[in-house]
Amino acid sequence: MLRVPARWRAAAAALFIFAFGVFEPASAERASSPIGVVIMHGKGGMPGGLVAGLASSLEAKGYLVSNIEMPWSKKRQYDVDVRAAEKQVQSAVDELRAKGATHVFVAGHSQGGVFALHVGGQTTATGIVAIAPGGNVANSLFREKLGATVAEARKLVADGKGNERTQLYDFEGSKGMIPVATTAAVYLTWFDPNGAMNQWSASKNMNPKVPVLFIAPTGDYPGLLKVKQDMFGSLPANPLTQIYEPDSNHKDAPTASVDEIARWTAEVASRTTTAQRR
Repeated sequence: MLRVPARWRAAAAALFIFAFGVFEPASAERASSPIGVVIMHGKGGMPGGLVAGLASSLEAKGYLVSNIEMPWSKKRQYDVDVRAAEKQVQSAVDELRAKGATHVFVAGHSQGGVFALHVGGQTTATGIVAIAPGGNVANSLFREKLGATVAEARKLVADGKGNERTQLYDFEGSKGMIPVATTAAVYLTWFDPNGAMNQWSASKNMNPKVPVLFIAPTGDYPGLLKVKQDMFGSLPANPLTQIYEPDSNHKDAPTASVDEIARWTAEVASRTTTAQRR
């Protein structure tokens, strides 16, 4: 039998592929449509901060990622109201779909986690990832620390000065009182205890068809550890809703959860696609 040199066989195979368009079967990961994830940082953060590792890691896994700067960032200081922020998130979801993502998830860290739960009641996202959600303006500590500022903002609105830029205050457990320059009208959409950032209401008003990955790190702040089970329990029943407790602190939770976020979003996307085909 005639033996053909290996280099000739390789050249012939390359020529065959070029001429007839025959390619090696793609891996299951590459063959499937990409998954999109919109990522929101925490209070006073930036896209290049604590969530940067999560964004880059998901991109390395083939995800389409939109890591956006939210109104509560260090630079923006609540420059727009809640409604504008809702539109910003939905726009990011739509853009990822336009790029080819058939399933898009909204993920948020800390304050971004609470807002992710809030938009979960209205967005067209496939699922929500709440990473160490914190910043619930309805809890007793926020009411104590910001009660006077909220009352001041309400008075400014009542006096017809709601659209005038002024100095008000935000609060974060690890930093204390934080001055912010915004208008009273915009401020109240974020800090009204009965508004969008009331985590209890956000959780209960979630669309029950939208599953949630609730990430509660074991080394989170004591106040958040105290309420995590109650917060998770307040979510609407959904067979795909899960709690994940990585061995990390509050700040490291996004990076520590990369693999679980990838696993969960892939599972939800797969099951959602299967359900749609039935």
